[in-house]
Amino acid sequence: MSRLKVVVVNGSPTRPSRTRALAESIVAEIEREVAVDTAFVDLAEVGTALGASLFRKGLPQHLEDALLSIEAADLLVVASPVYKGSYPGLFKHVFDLVAPEALTGKPVLLAATGGGDKHALVIEHQLRPLFGFFRAQTLPTGIYGAEADLKDYVISSDTLASRVTDAALEAVRALRQLGAERAPAAPSPTRVRDSVAA
Repeated sequence: MSRLKVVVVNGSPTRPSRTRALAESIVAEIEREVAVDTAFVDLAEVGTALGASLFRKGLPQHLEDALLSIEAADLLVVASPVYKGSYPGLFKHVFDLVAPEALTGKPVLLAATGGGDKHALVIEHQLRPLFGFFRAQTLPTGIYGAEADLKDYVISSDTLASRVTDAALEAVRALRQLGAERAPAAPSPTRVRDSVAA
């Protein structure tokens, strides 16, 4: 059986960024518990071409590949900076181009970064409704990191670190459930006896 796929959508248009650092910390926690193949879709890399693409038809191949990886993921880790009280427009445009049915039932871990604590509700007021439209399975624990929580692109807050661990464990449980559902069924004792007798 092939390994499960985790795709990180990093909505920050800059590099380095606190958003990318937070996403990497989340993935590291997941990878401590379960073997996965991880890929990043970074707005810093696709944003320029994305802004010139109004429709999916005729997208440059690297953008089409990015969308296909999002749609084929077993788990999405979605991290966005807060811009004027919401996610950036180009981040939303990524999901404008994703097929509406592609994320149905898919587990999604939500994360965001912002300047201060006043933006912490962006996860509940902006991100969760977006993925509700797709009928995705957003995990219960969202992760918000303020500027003071990450120093030199490293988590410096025990509270944030604990929240990352909690959310990552929810993601691990979702992945393990998917893995169990896809594992080949063990042969029944009767079938084993029959094959031995033959």
